[in-house]
Amino acid sequence: MSLTVAVLKEQAKGERRVALDPASANKLASKGFQVLIEKGAGDAAGFADQQYSDCAVLDDAESILTMADIWLWVQAPAPEILANLPAGSLCMGLVFAHRNPAVVDLLKAHRLTCMAMELVPRISRAQSMDVLSSQATVAGYKAVLRAATLAPRLFPMLTTAAGTLRPASVVIIGAGVAGLQAIATARRLGARVEAYDIRAAAREQVESLGAKMIDTGISAEGEGGYARELTAEEKQQQADKLAEHLAKADAVISTAAIPGRPAPKIITEAMVEGMAPGSVIVDLAAESGGNCVLTEPGTTVVRNGVMVDGPLDLASEAAIHASEMYARNLLNLLELLVADERVKIDREDEVVDGTLLTYAGELVHKATAELLANSTSNETQANATQGD
Repeated sequence: MSLTVAVLKEQAKGERRVALDPASANKLASKGFQVLIEKGAGDAAGFADQQYSDCAVLDDAESILTMADIWLWVQAPAPEILANLPAGSLCMGLVFAHRNPAVVDLLKAHRLTCMAMELVPRISRAQSMDVLSSQATVAGYKAVLRAATLAPRLFPMLTTAAGTLRPASVVIIGAGVAGLQAIATARRLGARVEAYDIRAAAREQVESLGAKMIDTGISAEGEGGYARELTAEEKQQQADKLAEHLAKADAVISTAAIPGRPAPKIITEAMVEGMAPGSVIVDLAAESGGNCVLTEPGTTVVRNGVMVDGPLDLASEAAIHASEMYARNLLNLLELLVADERVKIDREDEVVDGTLLTYAGELVHKATAELLANSTSNETQANATQGD
């Protein structure tokens, strides 16, 4: 008997992506999977139900889940929807457990095997499964277009009958996947680009894209390809140097993030006040609190003529390509999990074990368990202090 894969409409506000685009869904069906798609699941991404030609398109989400062996999603669903999945089923998608502890509790209670896609190890073997990288590519591209739209100026240098317009000066903070894509996009638009990253190894990539590296004299390589958190002294040294460059910037794209923690505060209020009126900051770290102290997630604020934009779910704005890449990431990981028409969780495989969040009623991802335990402890202490 073949395994049944379910894909439902995404419920998160503003989410346009779908976990499986038609090409990926039909590919699964051709391999012997029974693929159930909720009617209209791909509409927001631009995929019509008719394109899921080898799949069963049904109109009852609850019944779809009761038949599913595997449920694929983009963003973590509401706990009450999760409860419809049969015990022992496999679910795969973004979870961000530290933001969704109720989801984790239900995954454990229903003994669901959950592969949290944001946990995919950043190793060479897992690159084809790295959802964060594929979606960051889209977000970095969109962030620059957003800045170009919000800015009251053109990005390229133009020589016109009315005179010459100088190119916009753009600063990219963070040279990860999103930052590098932002550099490339800003350069294509004709801007003069500078970039900052506390990882010294990023210099070669930054300069290969035609940007100038901002050197603050600090390097902080962290684990897993991410940057570590800075000390107070390092933050001040960084701030002083960055302030000089931000004061001359027409647009700033900020992308710095630390997995499982609030985004580091890099752009201070004083830095914003030092920027020229009409400048724009697009803070890609808004979902985890923002790199700018003035960022308000999901909205745009103006301070002294400087616009601070805190977009959420930017990858969703290019839903077709974002969905296609996301689906390929899921399918590549699914190949490690399914053999002989059965789901097999190999805890000896570093990719599988590194992505595994819950299994057999337990939260098995150690780093996440520690993070949630610390969050609970801090909340308990805060409540006790308020009680005093």
